[in-house]
Amino acid sequence: MSDTSKFQDSDDFICVLSLLYSGEARVKTEAQAGPLYRVLGSPLYITCSVSGFRSENTDKHFEFRMTKPSNPDFEIQIISSHEDTFGYSSHLTRVRKNEIALKRLSPNSVRFEIKSLQKTDEGEYECTAVNLEGAYDGEYSAKTVVKVIEDSLSVSSSASTPLSLNEGEALTLTCLASSSTSQHTHLSVAWYLHKDGQEDAQPIISLNRDFTLSPGQGFERRYQAGLIRLDKWGEASYSLKMAEVEPSDQGRIYCQAQEWIQDPDGSWYIIIQKNAEEMTLTVKATGGNFTQSSLQEGQELMLSCNINTQDVEKRFFSVAWLKGSVELARIGPTGVLTVAPEYSVRQKNGELRAARTGNRNYRLILKPVRTEDQGEYICTVWPQERGQDDTFIEGEPKDSSPQRVSVSATVKMQQAVNVAEGGGLHLSCKVDGVQGQLSVTWQHKSTPTASFTDIISINEEGVTEIAEEFMSRKVKVMRPSTDNFTLALDEVTLSDSGVYQCAVSERKPNGNTHNQTQTTTVTVISIGKMCLYTLMGVSLISRKTRVIVGEKLELMCRVKGPHMPVTVTWSVQREAKTPDTILTLSPDGTISWSADQNHYQLRVESRKTEVMYYLLVIGTSHREGGSYQCNVSVLLKNVHKELKASNQLSVIVNNPGTASFIFSQFPQKIMKMLSPFLVSRLDVSPIPALTRTISTDITITCSIVKKTSESSLYSITWLHEENAGNKTIVSLDRNSIVTESQVDLRQRISMRRSKGPTFELIIRQARISDKGLYTCKVGEWLQDPRGEWYLLSTVSKSTVLTITEPGEYIYFSLLYYFTYKKEQQLTAKEGEEVKLNCSITSGASGSSVFYRVIWHYAAHSSSLKKASLVELDHTGLVSYPENKDIRGLQERLRLSRPTQKSFYLSIQKAHEEDSGTYWCQVDQYQLDNEAHWQLKASDSGGAIKVSVKVTGMITVLEVFCWNVNVLNVVAYVCMDVFLLLFPDFS
Repeated sequence: MSDTSKFQDSDDFICVLSLLYSGEARVKTEAQAGPLYRVLGSPLYITCSVSGFRSENTDKHFEFRMTKPSNPDFEIQIISSHEDTFGYSSHLTRVRKNEIALKRLSPNSVRFEIKSLQKTDEGEYECTAVNLEGAYDGEYSAKTVVKVIEDSLSVSSSASTPLSLNEGEALTLTCLASSSTSQHTHLSVAWYLHKDGQEDAQPIISLNRDFTLSPGQGFERRYQAGLIRLDKWGEASYSLKMAEVEPSDQGRIYCQAQEWIQDPDGSWYIIIQKNAEEMTLTVKATGGNFTQSSLQEGQELMLSCNINTQDVEKRFFSVAWLKGSVELARIGPTGVLTVAPEYSVRQKNGELRAARTGNRNYRLILKPVRTEDQGEYICTVWPQERGQDDTFIEGEPKDSSPQRVSVSATVKMQQAVNVAEGGGLHLSCKVDGVQGQLSVTWQHKSTPTASFTDIISINEEGVTEIAEEFMSRKVKVMRPSTDNFTLALDEVTLSDSGVYQCAVSERKPNGNTHNQTQTTTVTVISIGKMCLYTLMGVSLISRKTRVIVGEKLELMCRVKGPHMPVTVTWSVQREAKTPDTILTLSPDGTISWSADQNHYQLRVESRKTEVMYYLLVIGTSHREGGSYQCNVSVLLKNVHKELKASNQLSVIVNNPGTASFIFSQFPQKIMKMLSPFLVSRLDVSPIPALTRTISTDITITCSIVKKTSESSLYSITWLHEENAGNKTIVSLDRNSIVTESQVDLRQRISMRRSKGPTFELIIRQARISDKGLYTCKVGEWLQDPRGEWYLLSTVSKSTVLTITEPGEYIYFSLLYYFTYKKEQQLTAKEGEEVKLNCSITSGASGSSVFYRVIWHYAAHSSSLKKASLVELDHTGLVSYPENKDIRGLQERLRLSRPTQKSFYLSIQKAHEEDSGTYWCQVDQYQLDNEAHWQLKASDSGGAIKVSVKVTGMITVLEVFCWNVNVLNVVAYVCMDVFLLLFPDFS
């Protein structure tokens, strides 16, 4: 299909082309589209541009006027770029004070500015381009409507008094931010830290207008580890939670709220910004003293282990977490996680996680925490030294200071209950995390301002006590399970409406008492209104049906009509499959979950003529895409009457940065054309081809040169092409934990991460079979607001590794050259040490060359012609061949090897019968590609004739010989003298 035909189906492009090619150019003036809603006291900016004049590079002049809603026919001149007295007196004073200005942006455009809006500035503004070039056809003015609205943004903080914490303690601050404007606006909230001595404050974490979380610079690591959070509660509460404060967190902390509005051109604009009062935080550094944490069941327990030592990035450690004497989990020196058998199920279910979050930092997380998790925890660290064979040697362990964890019960109740007049009221109070004995009291108040009065209570022994006011009523408390208390009140009346409270008192085994309460609202409906259920209707709506991964999705099920006890069921249909039930909300407030409740929140809002059931999807993923529906049934006299199901609502989930998100207002065809060009910025550096020698260590480097976000994590897989297919060598997940590796390669092949980040594949003692194509596959992971990681994109780079064998030029015709290739004479005294040297002066060398040396011996005075004295094989093993004739000599031999090519044989306390001929034999060995030893060459050194003389004989001879001072005849004179003294030897 040609480029032209691609656009023929799009009306949008036909309109654009007809405008561009309709004929001669016309003057056109354009101003920012309205209406523009701006806050009283805030600045106003309106851009205005003109096109179509003959001279594009000459400054054009502009004039601004306005009309007010009260008198739309009367124009008020404000300001002109070419006439200082253009404005009327009502605005001229503000122009001269520079409160109203006209700033030139280019020769053809200007920006109209009002520094601080007044209520009287509301109206329709007209920008006019002054024609100084003659008659031109076109539009010389453009209008924009400006609406001035009241400032309704309110920002306040929960704490403004100074706070002092110890290092490692938790900090929680709450910011209340809300706006009551009638316009559709979005709020963004950010927490800032202003350190002493710094000019600007730095953001800690922010919740953007599109409900995405962004950590500030310097806080990314703790955000990724879950140590810094920003949670939104209800409509206006934003909580900053820092699990472990650091000394660098000291300073003034405050929250900032910005109110955004979307202008008609689709751009977002900050109409007002406010800061809450500052809170001064002081953090005291600690030395790891005993700490204690108090949690409620279901919360998150995070145990941090920090290693304080030098050169930690160059060393290896094993880290384990223990509760008492029981080990929970351990991270080995290579990052492999092992979990104790009793915790393996919790790890599989995602309740236990452990990871290395930095060179010094390790984290263990238990979520949801259980009551059996309470106790005393420590972390133990073992330094690990890598041996020559790549095995690790464990050093002395070091224990951290203990941390005591206590887990308390939590109280839960249904949010709101509707009950028919005369029917029965059943309220459930569920207590999670029971450790000790419980007592429960049910209370009631008819109005929010009234005080609670007791209804009935049950103490620790199970004895119930009814309040005097309810003695005549049918009331009782039941305990269907150890953690569930139910209030049953029959024949309710309209006066029973109001707030009900469940007050729980827990006496722990240590004698301490823990009190908690929970409330719910009960509405008693008059029987006379029951017939109105036929008028009830159900509809499903949402403010947006296109969301990106990680964004919140809010669905609203509107039940119109009288308030009745209803059962609401939420479901979603994915593709062509049958609908999946998400949850069912019963009339008594009980929620039956069919999906993972960690991904959803439910909220009920009761209005005069309808009830809104909100389903909030937290941190959407692609799985949340599909068609949603809510079904409602009314409970009438213990009988469920089904209403007509709501409409289906289709939800589409896209990755960040896709065309469908950025151009959500564009036609479908344009979105389809643009989407392929908006991709991840991840890129990996090219890997050069490598040529290396067999039996050497090889490092292949894979470096990330571009990334989408500073908060990105990476998973790495190294592949090796084998028989036209790829084989995975080793894989690391985004937490740098090994998830896959070849068992037969673990001792030789490993992966290492360094700064950049850079990932190195290390091959030790390379073999011929290691050659081939290697591929580094990098996956980039981003984190959504709920803390879940998703794979954004993958990039692969490959290289070719060539393995060669060293010294191939000597494999077939190798000769060794020894220092003494010719025959040597050596004379020694009896009882002395005799040293024989066998040195190789040329030949192959290197870490892949190995030698075997054998010393041979032939006696002068016996038939022993070639006896093997001692052997040092190519693996370093020394052996003495069995021979009874030379056993005494072998016991006095010492073999040494000061260098790779030098071999010494020492004879301790030489005997006369040790005389004879000695020589060495050297064999060269190398490993082939199958790891088998191959003999490549062999050679022998020259003979060394050794004479060992008794002490008396050698002394006379030596004295006489040394007195002869003729260099060339020394040997002959000595021999003649010897024959004269001992004629029998002739």
